[in-house]
Amino acid sequence: MRLKKIEICNFRLLHNIAMYLEERTTVVVGRNNSGKTSLTEVARRLLTESNPSFRLEDFSCVAHHCFWDAYKAHKDGKPLPEVRSLLPNIKTSLRFEYSEAESSLGPLSEFIVDLDPQCTEALVVIEYTIEEGRIPELFAGLEDSDEASRPAFFKAVRDRIPDIYSARIFAVDPNDGSNADRKDAASFRKLCMAGFINAQRGLDDVSYKEHVVIGKVLENLFATAKKNSSDKESYDITQELEVAVQGIGDKISSDFNAKLDMLLPALSTFGYPGLRDPKLLTETTLDIDRLLSNHTKVKYTGSNGVHLPEAYNGLGARNLILILLLLRDFFKQYLALDVRPAVHLIFIEEPEVHLHPQMQEVFISQLGEIAAAFCKETSESWPVQFIVSTHSSHIANAARFEAIRYFMPMLDCESNEFKATVKDLRDGLSGKPADDRKFLHQYMTLTRCDLFFADKAILIEGTTERLLLPKIIRYVDVNEPLERKLGSQYLSILEIGGAYAHLFFDLVDFLELKALIITDIDSVKSNAKGKFVACPVGQGTGTSNACIKSWFGKAPTAPSDLISASDDVKAVDSKRLAYQLPESNGGPCGRSFEDAFMLANPKLFPLQGKSRDELELEAWDAAKDVKKSEFALDHVLKFDDWTAPRYICEGLSWLAGEAVPAAQVPRACFINICAG
Repeated sequence: MRLKKIEICNFRLLHNIAMYLEERTTVVVGRNNSGKTSLTEVARRLLTESNPSFRLEDFSCVAHHCFWDAYKAHKDGKPLPEVRSLLPNIKTSLRFEYSEAESSLGPLSEFIVDLDPQCTEALVVIEYTIEEGRIPELFAGLEDSDEASRPAFFKAVRDRIPDIYSARIFAVDPNDGSNADRKDAASFRKLCMAGFINAQRGLDDVSYKEHVVIGKVLENLFATAKKNSSDKESYDITQELEVAVQGIGDKISSDFNAKLDMLLPALSTFGYPGLRDPKLLTETTLDIDRLLSNHTKVKYTGSNGVHLPEAYNGLGARNLILILLLLRDFFKQYLALDVRPAVHLIFIEEPEVHLHPQMQEVFISQLGEIAAAFCKETSESWPVQFIVSTHSSHIANAARFEAIRYFMPMLDCESNEFKATVKDLRDGLSGKPADDRKFLHQYMTLTRCDLFFADKAILIEGTTERLLLPKIIRYVDVNEPLERKLGSQYLSILEIGGAYAHLFFDLVDFLELKALIITDIDSVKSNAKGKFVACPVGQGTGTSNACIKSWFGKAPTAPSDLISASDDVKAVDSKRLAYQLPESNGGPCGRSFEDAFMLANPKLFPLQGKSRDELELEAWDAAKDVKKSEFALDHVLKFDDWTAPRYICEGLSWLAGEAVPAAQVPRACFINICAG
């Protein structure tokens, strides 16, 4: 049994999103302000608060106009049911999945209202909506309906929403939305439990007071164990602790209190007749709960008997220990419940805080193992599902490709407000051939996933381009206005193989990224044996470049045709193809980056050829002897006075100046440099 899908409407950036969850760990990635925190917050409200409440600011900006439309309909005398249909609700749907083989469905059984024996899903809907009969209160005293009155209208609505809106919970037939049964909050709490490990965990507090975050978690573990006698091992430990404290208390009573009594004066010394001396005594008691809270601290083993306070350990180690203890605490809390929920959701925000890259990768890969170890230790099952939100490409790399949910902000065309869209990588590339999907999965898993977080990503083919590209961007930016400078944007550089560029087209489209694909023209001609061999561009009759072939399809791909192709042909939707061009019309053209660079810098490479064909052949021959890494390092570190090839400059200029589609927030872009 598990939570299969979450749908959220009208909460902050989550205007209308649907997200499938993995059986164990789902990884949520995306840029800042893409809706990841909103997902955690709505879950916190609904799963931990007995009476969830929201404010106007919690409603998505896209839905704000609905309040205004409902107000005008009410003012025009429309029926109340029609007005209610216009008012926005914050709605969350939780779709649970179970197996027919499960012997007991526990708390979930109460939420199964369908009569279909083949159905193995249960749907729970929580709506934060206006209460029955209270629409007139929402609009009471509001008279004007012109645009100038909108600020005053929304101020009044903001103050009234918490009083006249409330949350309602329904068990709904997954196959028939009209078949719904209202449920109380207590039943829902028994169905689904939640725990939260926040991004800000207080570990880096630098105040003068010693920070004991981990010690507080230890207190919680003790409190939970003390209440749960069914967890015999942990419960016995708490009893032994109490016995130990009681023994100390008895010792204090017999020794310490006897001495303390000597400090108390006898009342008889006052000498008042008839005043009987009651013989005051002292009794010192120890409360184990207060002992843990005020006098017990976690320390790390030191040397020479000197142990280090909690705050003296590295932030990364403390963060990892804290997360582990919190998970342990959540597990123990689950075991302590009389009625154990069907699902336990744990949200972990930014686990990468203070962790070095290798530790980040180990953490996400071991998260499921930690849960399994807890279960094995106690022989108890734990229906936990982790939802991890992160900005770390290392965590994204270590996670399974199918487990990633990509959050991206979009601009709603009608309201001109931002909203979040969720991309599921499991389904996004389902139409591609199996081999292509496997390649993308391996590439994204084994290399880097920076493109999930960058404003613009640069995909390159090899060492030369990787080393030279940052400097080329700086050169291009010199003549660009501030708002067009690529160097001031969030760029991510990723390397890919030259033969695989076209495999990324669907991924780029799926992530809705603008893409500049820079590849090599890779001219070829037929030899005497009828086989195609590499040759200078002027001698070529075709290309061996898979990316160019995929782009042009059945259109002619002879080098002369490629050079004369218009910009409209080289740009499709939000992608643009760039390959070698002559530095001046009719001039020599390079076949790859290295010979194109030579032809673009005749002062650095004084070629002897006179004609176009001679120059192309000479540059081509010279490029064969180039050691790519040395070539790149020389022109990055030793030489500054050089010119970037025309085709790259044109491509970068297009990338910097291309308008963003109206329905999309400025997104990451791809520069894909591929050699054949």
